[in-house]
Amino acid sequence: MKIMFDTNIILDVLLNREPFVELSANIVSSVEKKNIEGYLCATTITTLDYLISKQANRNKARTEIQKLLNMFEISEVNSKVLEISLNSGFKDFEDAVQYYSGECCGVNGLVTRNAKDYKQAKLPIYTPDELWGIISIS
Repeated sequence: MKIMFDTNIILDVLLNREPFVELSANIVSSVEKKNIEGYLCATTITTLDYLISKQANRNKARTEIQKLLNMFEISEVNSKVLEISLNSGFKDFEDAVQYYSGECCGVNGLVTRNAKDYKQAKLPIYTPDELWGIISIS
């Protein structure tokens, strides 16, 4: 199962955001254990670098980014993804780019705490609880 991770799931883990960190960490751990194939949008990496650097420092950001690059596949953001996103029915351009980047690279779904932001999605959109229920059964 190939799953695109919304930026908020990764931030929950890296910034230890309660009450979300435990469930998000379990899902990320499933990627590390290769129970699922995890994908991050290329723009997620730049966003994470900025936010972690601001919250902690540049060295921590670079260390965490390297770990993520070793663990996750990175979905491309190119002119096709941007064009589809721009012309989609998504209200938030960043969400559209993340979604269509995943769709273009063949993910099976996306995990997010903000499922309402993905009303236009054709792929399954999972909350962390829903995805954890699927992963923990298999």
